[in-house]
Amino acid sequence: MKLDRARQLINEGIDRNNPMGSLIHILESAIELVSLPDNDFCWSYWESGEEAKQEILALIGSVKNGVLPEQEKISVLFAVAGPLQEVSMSSGWADAYLKIADKYDEVESILW
Repeated sequence: MKLDRARQLINEGIDRNNPMGSLIHILESAIELVSLPDNDFCWSYWESGEEAKQEILALIGSVKNGVLPEQEKISVLFAVAGPLQEVSMSSGWADAYLKIADKYDEVESILW
């Protein structure tokens, strides 16, 4: 699986002039990561990559429709010991997660 969106986000950062677009980019990057083969979901509340992907896709759908979800619905994903961090640590991509979580923190400070 390619990590094109995640790599682009890590290398180029967010577009502060388009925080909603940047939020979508961050969430798409998270989908790439949770979709990696051999991910371990045992410490997250997700049962599988498909379940994680569906939750994140629903958030992306809201943003694309111009509706900013409640902050908590997204921030919980990126929280310390939240589901993304748990999967990242048990699956070997914790460094990438931390970089993407930093980008989320930037966007969060703009949007909420």
